[in-house]
Amino acid sequence: MNGTMRAIVKHHRGEGAVIKEVPIPSLGPDEVLIKVRATSICGTDVHIYTWDDWAASRCHPPYVFGHEFSGVVVEVGENVRSVNVGDHVSAETHIVCGHCSACRRGDSHVCLNTQIIGVDRDGCYAEYIALPAINVWKNKKELPFEIASIMEPMGNAVHTALSGEIVGKSVAVIGCGPIGLMAVAIAKASGATQVIALDLNEYRLNLAEELGATHLVRSHLEDPIQTVRSMTKGNGVDVVLEMSGHPVAINQGLQMLTHGGRISLLGLPTQPVELNITDDIVFKGATVHGITGRRMFKTWEQTAGFLESGLIDIKPLITHRFAFTEFAEAFELMKSGQCGKIVLLLED
Repeated sequence: MNGTMRAIVKHHRGEGAVIKEVPIPSLGPDEVLIKVRATSICGTDVHIYTWDDWAASRCHPPYVFGHEFSGVVVEVGENVRSVNVGDHVSAETHIVCGHCSACRRGDSHVCLNTQIIGVDRDGCYAEYIALPAINVWKNKKELPFEIASIMEPMGNAVHTALSGEIVGKSVAVIGCGPIGLMAVAIAKASGATQVIALDLNEYRLNLAEELGATHLVRSHLEDPIQTVRSMTKGNGVDVVLEMSGHPVAINQGLQMLTHGGRISLLGLPTQPVELNITDDIVFKGATVHGITGRRMFKTWEQTAGFLESGLIDIKPLITHRFAFTEFAEAFELMKSGQCGKIVLLLED
């Protein structure tokens, strides 16, 4: 397909972005071209939009950013057999090499040569995106595009929550941003006996309760460590899902963890974090699991299963919808924290 398309472009090394006309991506023999129908805003996109230190060290404008989306396949490369024109799809956003040691042992989610769309290469804040066919996840056509657009971040939450045993366990979710909120719903649907949501943001704590949290902890108004211990008969919580990346919250999570417990870390600190490794990890016999991306494609199968079975209703998480051209207003709302997931919609 030739011609140009509208795209939200990170145009300079500073705050903001602009809509520009850019070429429609050319298609390789193993790629598919997707017409984007819905794209959602991630915390990573906010880092890029506001141009913080992490973005300045990683990203190289000008380029199209954004990495969470759903759409319809409109063209396929000559070697593609697994995907057809007209398929409704989402996509795994990590482009991996397939030949490094991690990929060869089945751990491609930690590929040594990963490129992330919208970070290391052009992304999905555009009318069209081209991707390797192997990265495409086919959805049932009954699945709304806005729900399909958040399958990628939901996969982060699934990977974090299910990286260890959770049935019959008490679970603390620290940080109720959109992925933390998804983790609340996943933990509840997966058989956790208690799902304790911790945050400072009342708006998001209310969403956590709607999505299945059994207890809410307002970390700025009460001692979260003592509160969680009191909720768990003084033992501490079995599983901590740390989604905030805040140094204080990470240390609190380790301190509220029971002996022999598991903490899975998805949140990204912006600076080194000092830990009491002796008391909070070694003497506790704790399992510490760093989470990146989604297991390809086990996590996608689990995520689709949760949505298709009806075990999880993620619709309450999507609190705001904007037209694609209203992206600046959407980013300002995202920065305020007074929202759940925000979706940008493109016309058919």
